[in-house]
Amino acid sequence: MSLEITNQLKEKYEAIDQDYETYLEGLLHSKPLNYWDYIQTDALLNLQIQRTVHPDEMVFIMYHQINELLFKMILGEIDQVAKNSEVDTETFTSKLMRISRYFDMLTSSFSIMKDGMDVDQYNKFRTTLTPASGFQSAQYRKIEFASTELINLIDKRFRETIDRNSSYENAFEHLYWQAAGKDYKTGKKSYLLTAFEEKYKDEFIRFTKFYYGNNLWSKFKSLPKESREDKALIKAMRHYDYTVNIKWVMAHYNTANHYLNIGGQTAEATGGSEWVKYMHPKYQKRIFFPELWSEKEIQDWGTNI
Repeated sequence: MSLEITNQLKEKYEAIDQDYETYLEGLLHSKPLNYWDYIQTDALLNLQIQRTVHPDEMVFIMYHQINELLFKMILGEIDQVAKNSEVDTETFTSKLMRISRYFDMLTSSFSIMKDGMDVDQYNKFRTTLTPASGFQSAQYRKIEFASTELINLIDKRFRETIDRNSSYENAFEHLYWQAAGKDYKTGKKSYLLTAFEEKYKDEFIRFTKFYYGNNLWSKFKSLPKESREDKALIKAMRHYDYTVNIKWVMAHYNTANHYLNIGGQTAEATGGSEWVKYMHPKYQKRIFFPELWSEKEIQDWGTNI
């Protein structure tokens, strides 16, 4: 070990009031690292627990677990932008393209679901999943909160009239995905939505409070004018917006339609949501960065697919 590295180690541990020689001694007793321990392969491969005897249920479980891992990667990238008080154009662009590549992968991978399961098997094992639903992915909701201002996630029916300074609680009650399980005339919510909110609502509100001024759209608008006019950054922003809110959503929509639209009859999602109107982008016009699109592009959002 060179003297330079030794001194760096001493400085590192002295900075946290620790004895570096104790840490060096610990290395004498530690085991060499191997791949399976580092990746936790055995634990990972034992997280798939089927509820039925149908083998294609395993495809369904693993595919959704892979999605959640990618969602975690996306949130990690957004977090680096959100917590960087001096983010520059190059870094912003780089992070957006990383995030977009993850969503490109998610979008293209839907063929695994669409063409990778037997329709008859799916429609048997899916009944055992009730009332669970992919709607209940908390990480995906966090990606939305972290990407744009809350007003852009409000149900389109209320977006023009809701007070932009409305409380988080009121805004939460008017988010677009509430339509998947809420009767707005009576205020009654489905079990799907109620269970989801009991688990995550408080956490979501804390999360949105931090991202109020730190979401990707707000961070972009806080950049210098020169950066906001940077063609590469604008292209990256538009690519991300279109990929998440049209390509990814439609890949999901078409997969659901493949399994749930049988003989001209559209079945309910396992959680009981009206998935057609809730999911299709032309109904809600979810757009993270609206000012980067023309009026015509917004008007046609989700229609020319």
